Amino acid sequence: MRRVRLDHLTGLAGVAPRERPEARRWARRFEWPMLAVAVWIPVQWYLEQRGAIPPPVSTVGDWLVWLVFVAETAVLTALVRDRRRYLLTNWMNLAIIALGVPLLWGETPLAGALRSLRLLLLVGILARLSRSVRAVLARNRLGPTLAFSAVVLTLAGVLISGVDPAIGSAWDGIWWAWVTVTTVGYGDVVPSTPAGRFIASLVMLLGLGLFALLAANVSAFLIGRDVHKVEREESDLRARLEAIEARLERIERALARGDRRRG
Repeated sequence: MRRVRLDHLTGLAGVAPRERPEARRWARRFEWPMLAVAVWIPVQWYLEQRGAIPPPVSTVGDWLVWLVFVAETAVLTALVRDRRRYLLTNWMNLAIIALGVPLLWGETPLAGALRSLRLLLLVGILARLSRSVRAVLARNRLGPTLAFSAVVLTLAGVLISGVDPAIGSAWDGIWWAWVTVTTVGYGDVVPSTPAGRFIASLVMLLGLGLFALLAANVSAFLIGRDVHKVEREESDLRARLEAIEARLERIERALARGDRRRG
């Protein structure tokens, strides 16, 4: 009951585990478009802040983001068994679709605020993808772990370069993010605004988690080699025991036949 209330509160529940397999399968397929949207939103926001893209291109980007949410909501609503529950526990999609309409159809007094609120969509998208991310990281695979960290660091670098004037470009922001997460701390690029320092604190926490994951991956690799070696030795020993058991059975049968003949 508490889980249901939390889903209603956040509006980010996704497809319930008890739903139809086809609905769950399509929900997994939409994770890649949602990940692309999560990467594009801060990039578009940064380019708009710098005046690097014309308004028509920005409008096309807004259309694409909006259409991804519309497509996901429409397809999954059609596939799930309990549509009412799905819409109630995923009301955030409906809010995004509704708030995106005035942004798409022209400039309104709220257009600027809506463009800034697009960054909040990152939190929702990443929260919805957190289950899949945790499943990948739990497999102790170094490649996916590093790839996920690289994506997050790149987004953090782009974001901080847009909110902190002390960081001049996106490349400086990405460089700062990598220097920070590795705890090198050259000090050549330092955030100066409260928003920049908030992002810096998140990157520091990511660095702690990344080092823990790397240590866990290395440990799992070393332990896995020993485990495979022990498993091979146990398999060889089991085969030898089975061969000895088969020989003993043959000897017992031979002795039994000899006893019957003497009897």
